[in-house]
Amino acid sequence: MSVDMLVLHYTGMRTGAEAIDRLRDPAARVSSHYVVEEDGRIFRLVPEHRRAAHAGVSHWRGHSALNARSIGIEIVNPGHEWGYRDFPALQMAAVCDLCLDILSRHPIPPRNVIGHSDIAPDRKDDPGELFDWQGLAANGVGLWPGADPPQPEAEAALPGLLGAIGYRLDLPLSMLITAFQRHWLPGRADGIADAATRARVAAVAAACAE
Repeated sequence: MSVDMLVLHYTGMRTGAEAIDRLRDPAARVSSHYVVEEDGRIFRLVPEHRRAAHAGVSHWRGHSALNARSIGIEIVNPGHEWGYRDFPALQMAAVCDLCLDILSRHPIPPRNVIGHSDIAPDRKDDPGELFDWQGLAANGVGLWPGADPPQPEAEAALPGLLGAIGYRLDLPLSMLITAFQRHWLPGRADGIADAATRARVAAVAAACAE
């Protein structure tokens, strides 16, 4: 199966070294293709032509078991459990360069550059609401919508729009909204479907359809 997805994670551990040790431990049964340290160093743990166990139980745009079709990047950050913090500029620059390098080798559409919380919103929060998705998209990595429509969609339309973006729909709407906000509404993760959120959902769905 060809690679058509790129999944970004945070490590969610106290240090990068601790995370790499775990990702290299066969007993842990988890792995990723790359790790990006806070100082911008990049570690390749699994060759891109090999499957890495980074996505777990996952779903996006009608597909499940996404390890088989994706490349995973772990980005060093303690995460919500150990003191979630901003991602340093050097680290984000390295992530951007790595993603562009990967995209040059694989036919991954912008709508399939996603976070772990997008493909597993019932289990995962990463890379979280502080991650600079908009900055990546400005440099050609992933998707960011243009202006939101002046009139937001009604809340009843949200499940269909979220499904069109790629989210699974057998989960509570507030959970899906929280995952969406972490990616496309910077700094926000409250699960509230207010007018700003509804408008942004419509904008992202339209961009995915282009």
